[in-house]
Amino acid sequence: MTSDCLGTFVFIRLPTSGEVVVAGRYELEPNPAGHVGHFTYGRSYLARADKIALDPIHLPLREGTVRTALNRGLFGALRDASPDFWGRVVIERTHSPGNELDYLLATPDTRIGALSFGPTSEAPQLDRASGVPLEKLERAAEAAEVIEEALAGNESKVMLDPALLDPSSGVGGARPKTVVVDNDGQLWIAKFPARSDRWNNAIAEATYLRLAAECGIRVPESRVLELGNRSILLVRRFDQAPGLVRRPFLSAHSLLGLDDSVTDRTGWSYIDLAHVLRRISIKPEDDARELYRRAVFNAITSNMDDHPRNHAVVWDDGGWRLSPAYDMAPSVGRAQDERLLAMAVGSIRGVEPRWANRGNLISSSAHFGLAESEADALITELKDLVVSRWKEVLASVADRPTVADQIAHAFLDSYPGFEYPTASL
Repeated sequence: MTSDCLGTFVFIRLPTSGEVVVAGRYELEPNPAGHVGHFTYGRSYLARADKIALDPIHLPLREGTVRTALNRGLFGALRDASPDFWGRVVIERTHSPGNELDYLLATPDTRIGALSFGPTSEAPQLDRASGVPLEKLERAAEAAEVIEEALAGNESKVMLDPALLDPSSGVGGARPKTVVVDNDGQLWIAKFPARSDRWNNAIAEATYLRLAAECGIRVPESRVLELGNRSILLVRRFDQAPGLVRRPFLSAHSLLGLDDSVTDRTGWSYIDLAHVLRRISIKPEDDARELYRRAVFNAITSNMDDHPRNHAVVWDDGGWRLSPAYDMAPSVGRAQDERLLAMAVGSIRGVEPRWANRGNLISSSAHFGLAESEADALITELKDLVVSRWKEVLASVADRPTVADQIAHAFLDSYPGFEYPTASL
């Protein structure tokens, strides 16, 4: 490494004891061809009986330095702890980040997962009360609107408290949001309306989460708050619990060893993720089958934003498990013949592997531990449930017939392409 490397100590709050300890050291090396990241586990950490790998695939527990040029030199486990698109925008309002390490260090300890960072080996003191208080949620929504107006070129002279917008509120998303804390110390993600919304997104996403739960998919608790003329979605953080409990978190993007790219979807695959789950999950069969159920649900409900940052594993009951599902919502597209998932789910020669189609889903079922007959029956079960229940579920969230009309295109009764035969059927 060169002498101009930038670095930080990496800490982890161990899920067994709750102790915050140094896991290792990360260095970011500037390079004319692109930044290179270096990570080395500390010897004292490797000697612990309760150690866990920051990433069991790409940062296994072993001596020596591991390097990466992906994600501008930021290892996936660290990239997950960094702000998402919206968080980066918030940071840029008060900081002048020059590289990925700057974004990482500007993120508060309400970040997702169990990692934290610091300039020395002294463990940071995490704040039990971190997060925006619920009583300030309306002001936080106003602050988000100011930033959205600025992004649209309508710079406001209004100055709002930057502490109202926590840049650590999630992974992989552009939606305006912040982290809020309730009176019990539980953290929630608060998602605000966005300028680009075609419908009431809070009601739509809450509907999808409830509908997914009815389809046998694990989801976090959620609720919609009406503040003035705004509908705000609150989603309970599944990586955190009151009492400074932090659970290690890894996105599918990190587990699959992917690079940040707006055009390259190489490696975006439910099938590949199922194989990773079989390697690292403490309940591999259960998790692989639930991942398949989620792929079917996304296909049936036209959730085309199912990219690898919207799937993850979380440390639970002594090991890695597929996390509860999150960021599920209808897509804007209205194609009748071919709606494409973000991740590949089919394995039929000559057929687009991302096509949200029954035959495509059945073709890959063995990778998830299901026989084709089981997969076909499951698809029919979920299809019938979703088509018959989505309007009632939406009404249980909020009595908004207009929203139902606006998102009706997302469901199978208006997407015959789901049942079109594929080349092998």
